[in-house]
Amino acid sequence: MKLFNCVHVGAKEISPLRVFGIFFIPNQIHQFGVYVYSTPKFATTKNIVFMTWKELFISSIGKKLVMGLTGIFLITFLIVHAGINACIFADLPFFNSEDNGEMFNKAAHFMGSTVLIRIMEIGLFAGIILHIVQGYLLELKNRQSRSVAYAKPMGNDGSKWYSRSMALLGTLILLFLIIHLGHFWVSARFTHNGLEPVVYNGVVMHDMFSLMKVTFTEAWVVVVYLLGCIALYFHLMHGFTSAFRTIGVSNKKYLLLLNSIGAGYSFIISALFALMPVAIYLNWVG
Repeated sequence: MKLFNCVHVGAKEISPLRVFGIFFIPNQIHQFGVYVYSTPKFATTKNIVFMTWKELFISSIGKKLVMGLTGIFLITFLIVHAGINACIFADLPFFNSEDNGEMFNKAAHFMGSTVLIRIMEIGLFAGIILHIVQGYLLELKNRQSRSVAYAKPMGNDGSKWYSRSMALLGTLILLFLIIHLGHFWVSARFTHNGLEPVVYNGVVMHDMFSLMKVTFTEAWVVVVYLLGCIALYFHLMHGFTSAFRTIGVSNKKYLLLLNSIGAGYSFIISALFALMPVAIYLNWVG
């Protein structure tokens, strides 16, 4: 939150409260302002657009804000998901060759049997759906706005190719996500196909590790997962910093730092996801 000196609304000077790039106007809960310039030092009516809540969520600015917030939420989720999946590497010889998926199965059981996490799972799917829908709506509006092409294509002089291909990359990730959910989430939650019970310390749970081993014996499945991870890498390379810019981060120093963190995050997360099917297919684990 950041309090700016003043904004002129009519004849009045007021001190708005900035939260995530939005200016909340005191005593006017129904109305607030949104920046239309990237790095203003002080808020003025020249660089703030005032709108109602309804206008926010049907506007391009509102859609971008929702995209940014859901993007940051999904970035956080990927850290948790990659960490749990990385438990399969506990089976590596220099860790514990006798693990045989025990750590991974216990982690998967915890995520699937804890009530709070199951409730959060609903929020996760809501965030994914909202991110997808808003992304497609923004892409559609951008395409309509660019109905007349540039006389000379700008190429990478204007932006990186992956920042111009977020809808395509997002679509590839969506297709990959559908396959991934079919392989594991649907089996774990509903059909139980390919799942055998395993017992640790008297607790019966699904043997998700064995299901993963069976799934990744197919070369085409491994290739699909690798392509999905490549699409994820480039999507994150643009999306990470873009999400924080959308909620109001505009300081050049912070943006440089976010670019570096985003590049490292994108590579580590995507590489971890890619290593899992490769490690199982090549019998490094299991």
